[in-house]
Amino acid sequence: MGTDTPKINLKTIRAAAGLSLTQTADLTGVSKAMLGQIERGESSPTLVTLWKLAKGFHLPLTAFIEDMTPVTEAPRTLQFDDSLRVQTLFPYDPAFGSESFLITLEPGQTHVSHPHDAGVVEDIFVTTGEMEVQLGGTWTRYRAGDAVRFNADQPHSYRNLSDSQTLFHNTLHYSRAIPAPGAKDR
Repeated sequence: MGTDTPKINLKTIRAAAGLSLTQTADLTGVSKAMLGQIERGESSPTLVTLWKLAKGFHLPLTAFIEDMTPVTEAPRTLQFDDSLRVQTLFPYDPAFGSESFLITLEPGQTHVSHPHDAGVVEDIFVTTGEMEVQLGGTWTRYRAGDAVRFNADQPHSYRNLSDSQTLFHNTLHYSRAIPAPGAKDR
């Protein structure tokens, strides 16, 4: 199982929504130039940019990643240029209203997560190492075996102040029905 840069199916989702690049830029807060580069495969979005797209379209993160691995196959590990290494454990499934990841925080790494869509709840379960999560301006330490659930429609951050990698399960629960990735319900 290798690590790869995610291929993004923004053009398909934008076309299904009937939106121009300008409308998509207004909807997501991502510049029209960057959207065009992503669609042409000239640029890979950062994780922050990918979350802006997900929030703007009211879709789960995995809806934008091409060729998501079915649950019956080995999970894919995605590396974002500026950020976390993310292994998709379970892509978004409308039957459960959630998607799950195994995330790696390198020693000394901090990741700032912008608010997700209204009503999104996030679960974190630390499997290896220790990390801190910032909510409401307060950092709280979690060690292997610890878990936390919080409303993710607020700014939140993760950091690893240790000398070892930290691994944690991250599950996002969406409060409203979201069409399956690729569905044309929009």
